[in-house]
Amino acid sequence: VQLQASGGGLVQAGGSLRLSCAASGSILSVNLMAWYRQVPGGERELVAGMTTAGSTSYADSVEGRFTISRDNAKNTVYLQMNDLKPEDTAVYYCNYITYDESEDRSYNEWGQGTQVTVSS
Repeated sequence: VQLQASGGGLVQAGGSLRLSCAASGSILSVNLMAWYRQVPGGERELVAGMTTAGSTSYADSVEGRFTISRDNAKNTVYLQMNDLKPEDTAVYYCNYITYDESEDRSYNEWGQGTQVTVSS
């Protein structure tokens, strides 16, 4: 599985950005796709996640400002980020998790990361 993220950039505080992550390869029909972020010297933290069934979860710090969505037919997950704050500045990574029953193994794949910079 390969993940290609795009949509990062520089934006002023209060602005918006939309990230996209397209998955390709052997995509299983049941999976979780998520966005994480990481600042230099910090740990990678979950921002938002969404299952193929539509269940979502958000970090408290982004609840109400960010919205995750996905197009299962395109194997693509999106992150709409509104009312951005300087503390949202980070490298954002796309993540794909699934379990293949036929192989009895789990997959945990990462995209290359896209930089989001919010100026004050």
